[in-house]
Amino acid sequence: MTAYRAPLDDMRFVLRELAGLDAVAALPGHEDATPDLIDAILAEAGKLATDVLAPLNPVGDRQGCVLENGVVRTPDGFSQAYGQFIEGGWNGVPFDPEYGGMGLPMLVAGATFEIWQGANMAFSICPTLTQAAVELLSTHGSDDLRAVYMEKLVSGEWAGTMNLTEPQAGSDLSKIRTRAIKVGENYRLTGQKIFITHGEQDFTGNIIHMVLARSPGGPVGVKGLSLYVVPKFLVKEDGSLGDRNDLRCLSLEHKMGLHASPTCVMSFGEAESENGGGAVGYLVGEENRGLEYMFTMMNNARLAIGIEGVGVAEHAFQHARAYAAERVQGGGATIDSHADVRRMLLSMRAQTEAIRALAYYAGAALDMARRHPDADTRAAKQALVDLLIPVVKAWGTDTAIEVANTGMQVLGGAGYIEESGAPQFFRDVRVAAIYEGTNGIQALDLVGRKVTRDHGAAADALIADMRALDGELAEHSGVDDLGVLRDALKTALDALQEATRWIVETYPENTDAVAAGAVPYLRLMATATGGWLMARSALAAHKRLKSGEDSGFLRDKMISSRFFADQILIQAPGLATTVTRGWESVLRSGAGDA
Repeated sequence: MTAYRAPLDDMRFVLRELAGLDAVAALPGHEDATPDLIDAILAEAGKLATDVLAPLNPVGDRQGCVLENGVVRTPDGFSQAYGQFIEGGWNGVPFDPEYGGMGLPMLVAGATFEIWQGANMAFSICPTLTQAAVELLSTHGSDDLRAVYMEKLVSGEWAGTMNLTEPQAGSDLSKIRTRAIKVGENYRLTGQKIFITHGEQDFTGNIIHMVLARSPGGPVGVKGLSLYVVPKFLVKEDGSLGDRNDLRCLSLEHKMGLHASPTCVMSFGEAESENGGGAVGYLVGEENRGLEYMFTMMNNARLAIGIEGVGVAEHAFQHARAYAAERVQGGGATIDSHADVRRMLLSMRAQTEAIRALAYYAGAALDMARRHPDADTRAAKQALVDLLIPVVKAWGTDTAIEVANTGMQVLGGAGYIEESGAPQFFRDVRVAAIYEGTNGIQALDLVGRKVTRDHGAAADALIADMRALDGELAEHSGVDDLGVLRDALKTALDALQEATRWIVETYPENTDAVAAGAVPYLRLMATATGGWLMARSALAAHKRLKSGEDSGFLRDKMISSRFFADQILIQAPGLATTVTRGWESVLRSGAGDA
């Protein structure tokens, strides 16, 4: 498999030209996030990724994980790599220095996580979930819980997990049966959870499970769910590990990909004892608000999963580009000289650049929502984050799947052979469109909660921001690439505005019609927003070239932005038509006719 190299040039470009790193670094508490420091952090992260994590990626795929007597053994080298990861302090990049973190912006943390995910997705899921657990406890945990768990979760010495669904529940969490019974000051949990990523592993000395369970005497449905911290090992008053808690991994799922990331079936409360058994759990916040609290963790994870897509897409692109530059076929030339292969490679590059730009833009908005001194600005940025998270998660992962698939096509017959390395990217990233809420659920969340709940206000505000670029593009309309981008962007934004108005007007009277067009609407919003960011990229590149900066990277940026306009952004009007008219045939079909 081709050696992975962090795409530092594009990462720096997006951070500074599109995401607004300077403004984020000026926020209270982020004053130390200087450009030189960020450059050094990304360079060091790239070294660890290239030298340690990427070489383990095919090893983990071949070996997989093994469950032996309740203990999960990860592939050769993985636990040692994790030791290097936490020794470098990488798990604590965005977290409070009070708990040992670096205190850097989420925007910077997202960039480092792109590097980890690009080098080795299976490895990186463990710290991704741990960071989500830290976010959860930071927001909703009591002082006592934070005192026990935060420092070691921030360092990565202990890992965190999410325990939501169960065999009978799937995405319908109202069907959760795991129950919690109060015993003294704490709770005892009994039940079974499925699809628990890194529910058991040999990376860390303790695993801190965040578990949704039914409260004693709580209402039916999701309103009766509470959230509990359930450690693998109980923690003594002095912070050392005590007895093993009453929980264990029953089995590992046999998956299409991500073989080095253990996906566990977890059982809570099987042992019998004088109090009836059960895993000791500690309530987070108030009873019956568990799903509300869990969404803090889930939203963090959804943004991280969109970044997962960026990382895997980048690695798949690098892999295909390297092969095409070496593979000789047809008249003695390498295949990267063939027009269709050039088209495929450019589609991989342009789409990867667009999802990177959107993910980083959302990450910067999250920092603004948390730390900007003006309350109105914080509220506006939070509305933007809420709007964009389902888009980043779904479009980032759908695009990564498409890019990985195209990468196999570039390799031709070799792309279908496991030894080429290309199939692993597709197999690994395919699940990202499914977990943490399928991409269809993300689309329903976008139209049902994020667009219609405020009558389209957040979407309209975003569209207005994007339209503001038109004047600046008009000043450079004599530049062919920028003129094409301007026209395509205006058409796309008109289509997005039309579809948004239709959704807001239709939803109260015909929810099913809106639901039937939710996925194409999400893709429309992503395509238009991605096109806007690519137009901004081209404009920034043009200005720097015009100022005398001679850079192949900037010239390539102009080309990939133009490609995005010509071949992707122009799809927007068709997507709008699908949103406003495509629902009719869907609703005319019956379950037996589908």
